This record gives sequence, C-alpha cells and structure tokens, in this order.
Amino acid sequence: MATHRRMRFVHGTVAWMLGTVLVLAVLGSVSLELFFVCSLIGLLIVTELTAPINVTPAWRKRLRWVIGLGLVGFAVVVVRRILAILPPEVVPW
Repeated sequence: MATHRRMRFVHGTVAWMLGTVLVLAVLGSVSLELFFVCSLIGLLIVTELTAPINVTPAWRKRLRWVIGLGLVGFAVVVVRRILAILPPEVVPW
C-alpha cells in the first residue's frame, strides 16, 4: 500500500514536469528558471494532493528537505530576477 502511494506521488510529479516542458515548448518560452519554478509549484501541489490523513510515512518526512531546498532555489531565482531588473547604479557591486 505504501509503495502504491509513493508511486502515485512520483507519477504525479513526473507528469506535472512533462506537462510543464510541453506547455513551455508550445509557448516558446523554455528556460531553466521557468521550468524550475513551475516544477516546484507542481511538487508542492502534488505533495498536498497526495498527503495522507492519519499517518505520515518516513519518505514524506524526508520530502520536507527537498521542498526546503526548492524554496531556497526559488529565492535565488527571485533575487536574480530582481537584480536583473534594477538599474546598474542601484546594485552596489
């Protein structure tokens, strides 16, 4: 039973990522940053949709680390985008 739920989570995440690549390719805006952000959003959605009600398995507790690293990566993407928008005289380095 636990393996079935884990595989459902993996299948949902992979399907989201493939759908993201297809949509970005159709729109002609494929970039690593955009794929990363959309995949992180999908990971968070699939995590919530497949969350068990009563007991949290050990693999879902380890998933928190992956989500945390993803949020740190998201913060890096946001800061890079903000620095790209700001004029050069505002950025101190």
